Amino acid sequence: MADPSAADIYNKNSARDVTFHASRLTEYRDPLGACPADAQVSLCLDVEEGASEVTLCYTYGLYSFSYHEEPMHRLSVRRFRTELKLPHEPGILFYWFRYINSEVQTVYYAASEDKKDGEGTIYSDPPRVGPDEDKYPFAFQITVYKKDFVTPDAIKGAVIYQIFPDRFRRDAFFDYDKMVNAGDRPERIFHRSWYEDVDIEGKPETGYLACDFYGGSLDGICEKLDYIKSLGTDIIYLNPIFCARSSHRYDTADYLNVDPILGGNSAFSKLVSTAAAMGIKVIIDGVFSHTGADSIYFNKFGRFDGTGAYESYCESKESPYRTWYNFYKDENGNVNYDSWWGFPDLPNVNEDDLAYRNFVFGEDGVVDKWTKEGAGGIRLDVSDELPDSFIRQMRDTLKEKTNGEGILIGEVWEDASNKCSYGSYRDFILGNTHDSVMGYPFRKNLLDYLCGYIGADVLDARLEGYRERYPAEAYFSIMNLVSSHDVPRILTALSKPCDTDDRTIQKDMKVDPSIFDDCVRLSRIAFAIQIGYIGSASIYYGDEVLMEGYKDPFNRRTYPWERLNLKQVENLMFTRRIARLRTDNGCLRTGFYRTLAAEGGLFVFERFLKDGKDFFGKEVTGSHRIALFTNISCEPVYISVDDRGDGLAVKREDKLPGPLIDRYIIGGVNKGRMEMGLAPRSFVFVIY
Repeated sequence: MADPSAADIYNKNSARDVTFHASRLTEYRDPLGACPADAQVSLCLDVEEGASEVTLCYTYGLYSFSYHEEPMHRLSVRRFRTELKLPHEPGILFYWFRYINSEVQTVYYAASEDKKDGEGTIYSDPPRVGPDEDKYPFAFQITVYKKDFVTPDAIKGAVIYQIFPDRFRRDAFFDYDKMVNAGDRPERIFHRSWYEDVDIEGKPETGYLACDFYGGSLDGICEKLDYIKSLGTDIIYLNPIFCARSSHRYDTADYLNVDPILGGNSAFSKLVSTAAAMGIKVIIDGVFSHTGADSIYFNKFGRFDGTGAYESYCESKESPYRTWYNFYKDENGNVNYDSWWGFPDLPNVNEDDLAYRNFVFGEDGVVDKWTKEGAGGIRLDVSDELPDSFIRQMRDTLKEKTNGEGILIGEVWEDASNKCSYGSYRDFILGNTHDSVMGYPFRKNLLDYLCGYIGADVLDARLEGYRERYPAEAYFSIMNLVSSHDVPRILTALSKPCDTDDRTIQKDMKVDPSIFDDCVRLSRIAFAIQIGYIGSASIYYGDEVLMEGYKDPFNRRTYPWERLNLKQVENLMFTRRIARLRTDNGCLRTGFYRTLAAEGGLFVFERFLKDGKDFFGKEVTGSHRIALFTNISCEPVYISVDDRGDGLAVKREDKLPGPLIDRYIIGGVNKGRMEMGLAPRSFVFVIY
């Protein structure tokens, strides 16, 4: 958390006669951050003179909560303290303070938003923390995680390259006719040219179904592994690869076979083994909350051999998949079934059905098969729509099959430490389920900063809030992204496009030439922060060459291999150079973190080692200290930096003599004072 300057804050607040507690200062909460079960935590509160009945209020649990009150012990005229031994079971502990003020009124001191050190504020009512309540006032939070929670070293601080398989690259032996004849699907559209735009209409008889194919394949990916590795990639994350009707393949038709258009199972084995020889793991996308209606299991259209669940229900035939789904008849006797968000092509699976679980987790089941084939992990689609017990079983099975090295990432769009869905808090990062989650909150707050909606102080406060609430094992593993197949690409997002669901408008969205270079500069700052900040840096294929695209399907266009212009090639070279910093310096992967400055458009932080060891006590190679200086404002920023030996001190200055920095990296800096001017929309890594 933040450097404890609590003594100064305490003295300042004493003079002002105010109440004060800061969850990110050790003088007020020790230890900081998320804690293992059974840990001892000390909590302090400063109150106004004359206050009485100072009480710690707390509630803890996960699926149900237990409320308690603890009188606090006076340490001085204004300071009170109490100690808690945290629960034995992983969960969440919310706390706040209550006292009688000098005006004989009952007041509550609880958390507030976007404060640098996690300080709170006074409320007239107690916090609301129920899963279905409006969370205001806000409670302070301690995440209580499983004592032995560890995540694979391979995911901590990794560089992840995400690929939408149909759109990355055709292989050298691509055969258009073979693609067309890969399956009997009359609704499919096949692009003869790699450079045709994505379909948004479908065929007249079906309408849009996301069933247009370009023929990108796993062999095509394999042929470009040198390229992928040049971006510093440690992990490839593949969007779904199993047989499916659509090109996005989130409508799984066969969990045990790779789509023939992608090259089949043999192509996956080849990709995994070739990537492994280059030090790259491959993570696959697992869609277990629903299947396709056009699948072996549901078989609504009768395209597969055997009896699927739909025919089983409609015609009272036996099927091994019947119990996977929930069918019912409406008042007119029509057959209906539960489906994902009401889409009839995506029937929901009953994840608690033991036959389904055995299919996924049992011997020769889905997890067993693909881990034997070399998959390095699984990204769970819509984790918040899967039962916690299912995800726990997924984790146990994956770890068992991979000697603990399999990586489990969840698709969670909100704060995973206190996410609520289906009327309950969720067991997402307590050590029982995921190793970590997709960093959509990171993306949102970073974009808000780059677009000028929030200042660096708010960005820092929010990121520090997440760091406070996430166990370190998970936070160092979080998949920090700026683009994905589900959100607009970074370059498009930075252009601030109008929000519309009209695909005919989205199709023509292009970054205006008048702001293109500015958006590129901001996107480069985004990538620098990804590389410098805690967590895994995720690159969505094509971002490195400035691909544009608004919402699905325009964020899933084909990679322009033979059509790169000079600006795209320059950005590719830039991406490789900056990614190399993380490859060469362990402190950027798993080093300690400290914010040095966060004001307006200036955001500065450092990553560092202590005695040559990282945050987890392991020796790593490379520089012992690297600082990242970013300036997103439209004006130069001048600063001085003093190396105190145990850390850097950054001070904003009036205009300094000398030119503005025109480099992305400054290496080999010795201890002492350094003055620099940051150009508008610029950044620089300084290696000490």
